[in-house]
Amino acid sequence: MLPLIIDSEKLLDILKFDSYNPLLFNTGLFLILFMLFITVYQLLRKFKTAKLLFVILFSLYFYYKSSAEYCFIILGVCISDFVLGIALDRCKKSFWRKSIVALNVILNVGMLVFFKYFNLLYETIANFSDKPFDPLDIILPAGISFFTFRSISYIVDVYRGDIKACHDFLSYTFYLTFFPPLLAGPVVRAKDMLPQVEANRMASKAMTAEGIFLIMSGLVKKVIVADFISQNFVERVFENPALYSGFENMMGMYGFIIQLYCDFSGYTDMAIGVALLLGYRFLDNFRAPFKSQNPTEFWRRWHISLSFWLRDYLYIPLGGNRCSKTRHHMNLMTTMVIGGLWHGASWMFLIWGGLQGAFLVGHKSIKGVLPRVKPENRRKWWRLAGNIFLTFNLIAISFVFFKARSMEVVGDMFHQILFDFHLSVAPQFISGYLMIVLVMVAALLTHFAPKRWIRKMRKSYSATPLFVQAVILAIVILVIIQVRQTDIMPFIYLQY
Repeated sequence: MLPLIIDSEKLLDILKFDSYNPLLFNTGLFLILFMLFITVYQLLRKFKTAKLLFVILFSLYFYYKSSAEYCFIILGVCISDFVLGIALDRCKKSFWRKSIVALNVILNVGMLVFFKYFNLLYETIANFSDKPFDPLDIILPAGISFFTFRSISYIVDVYRGDIKACHDFLSYTFYLTFFPPLLAGPVVRAKDMLPQVEANRMASKAMTAEGIFLIMSGLVKKVIVADFISQNFVERVFENPALYSGFENMMGMYGFIIQLYCDFSGYTDMAIGVALLLGYRFLDNFRAPFKSQNPTEFWRRWHISLSFWLRDYLYIPLGGNRCSKTRHHMNLMTTMVIGGLWHGASWMFLIWGGLQGAFLVGHKSIKGVLPRVKPENRRKWWRLAGNIFLTFNLIAISFVFFKARSMEVVGDMFHQILFDFHLSVAPQFISGYLMIVLVMVAALLTHFAPKRWIRKMRKSYSATPLFVQAVILAIVILVIIQVRQTDIMPFIYLQY
């Protein structure tokens, strides 16, 4: 009996909250729990209320594993939204309707300000007043930026009449707590999700195959590409760029943008894939962003759910482009600065957001001045390649501010690139970091592959017998287990 007691204690320790070991898609614990979850889920598929309640409980446990008692915050948001939504649906007077929306925004933004920005504001005030700064011990609830945005979009959509208020508390709680996009997106909107919840859909064979394919794709991006190049190269360069030549710093800069894309798009691939296994479909969050020919196109391809959220709930209410040119540019800049600050309480994110705004304003300004390109010249390969190369480098440079912990690191990195480049170290770099180079090149080649190739791969996988699909999945998991790093690395966007 003693070994059983010890095993039980270990099991309880594993299942308890551990800030260093959240329940992530790329962990063995999630795989085991999800297998148990999907089994019960299938048994409850015909019983809508029981199924909703079961998924809500699992989602809350999923959130508990990353944020402990803060799971009650998201329940509080569910109750608040549900009550305010019904009140908004029944209220006809404009003043009270606007007041309800304002209350929802104040509650959600207030939470963000307290948990994410209080210490930054406190430190800034202390620095200006020459007083000592003693930061408060505030733990940031995981995914708070994502579920607060979903909450705001729901109330605003009800206010605008785009959707009716949800009168089923379980359905709304299911929407807001649904675990696949809970921690790091995508930012799913109620008007896309609630109709699917009401329909009580189940996954078809095609959805299941597509979901598994996306999960495999996400795991490969995260473990084989992002984690590998991060731990073996990128982190070393950003830790102390002055120790490396300008060429190595430039490769580190490129390595990070590839790492970030594979890490974040890998998470959303898995989130969308898991949702498909449960019968729910989300919109794409990335569409080959490195193929972009200008900054405007980049933000239509990168983190699409956030870009469109900022457009619909911030940029357009500010006036969008239906105003003077100066005001239009201010709206773009304001939107991107706020988008930068959304990522975290750091002046580095503020600078990064300002750069994105400057790129958008610059592109709009140049586009308005330069003569129109003839249609037959727009698809010239040299023009496409030049635009893509310039855009990719602008974005990669700006993301140095996103990654670096201080302006000193940024200064060291750019100083090395500009004044201590040493292209002569390239052969030595390639031989010394051969696997890093091969992984980065393979990631870029896959990224730039025609979209129809990826669609064909998905269809081919879906068309294979179930046994073959299972074998392919097992092989991918075995390969990932063999090549993954010793420590499981959390997804980058979990901190936002």
